[in-house]
Amino acid sequence: MPEIFQTTILGSSAAVPTSLRHTTAQVLQYHNQRFLLDCAEGTQMQMRRFKIPLMKINHIFISHLHGDHFLGLPGLLFTYHLLGREKDIHIYSPPGMDEIIGVQYRLAQLQPSYAIRFHELHQGRQRIYDDKRLFIETIEMDHRIPTFGFLIQEKERDRNILKSSIDRYKIPRDQMPEIKKGKDLITQNGRVIPNEKITRTADQPRSYAFCSDTLYTEQFIDQIRGADLLYHEATFMQDKAGIARQKNHSTTAEAATLAKKAGVNKLLIGHYSARYKELQAFMEEAIKVFPNTILAQEGDVIDIGLSEE
Repeated sequence: MPEIFQTTILGSSAAVPTSLRHTTAQVLQYHNQRFLLDCAEGTQMQMRRFKIPLMKINHIFISHLHGDHFLGLPGLLFTYHLLGREKDIHIYSPPGMDEIIGVQYRLAQLQPSYAIRFHELHQGRQRIYDDKRLFIETIEMDHRIPTFGFLIQEKERDRNILKSSIDRYKIPRDQMPEIKKGKDLITQNGRVIPNEKITRTADQPRSYAFCSDTLYTEQFIDQIRGADLLYHEATFMQDKAGIARQKNHSTTAEAATLAKKAGVNKLLIGHYSARYKELQAFMEEAIKVFPNTILAQEGDVIDIGLSEE
């Protein structure tokens, strides 16, 4: 079975929260790891509401330093201190987040119970997280201030040895690592068994592209090409395209157009302007361009790739 790979929507509003929608935050879960993508006002309350364990989050990714994407972070970090957290927490953001958090602690004369490790994001495509299962790299947005999206990508896996082949050919345990990497089996009597007869290919690596605030741009289209799920802001409907350009944001049709050109499997739109009360029209407008579109709505848990099957 493939690992759990899913995102939970904690907030879907643009700059101003509404009575029904918080501002941007998502929790991405991969197996037993959880990553926080943006941390708007009220994020920790939303995590409690949707029963997401706060202490399981060790890595927080902030797309940019507009308040509707990070104002929940000081409160969350203070809560971690009150709960006696000891494990380091890693924060990835454009330059300046260490100053924002530092002044909070300085004025409160507080030394947190854990270490905060700041990682600055800079222009260009950076790999900022890497473990044995997946990696995360930045996607450069086109916004009013330095802004980044995040591509979360599974790594290629070794081939799977067929259980029937293990029994049939008495495959020695010490040969299994090389066989998983594609090597043929050599039996005790010197017979060569082709690798494709005793293994099957691993599942295709899955990927999630989280694209934060941005004008419509195709500058990162190759980077996200073929993603299983693309989150892309759609602050305005298409009749407000002029306002979207003035405010360095995208529309429903623009998000859908990018999804189509990038050949992604599914599009998730969000970051709706507070001027809109109902969201169904967002969906209707987007699916005219890219049919496999869904709305980001708070509490929704969206599976990524194979875990949908």
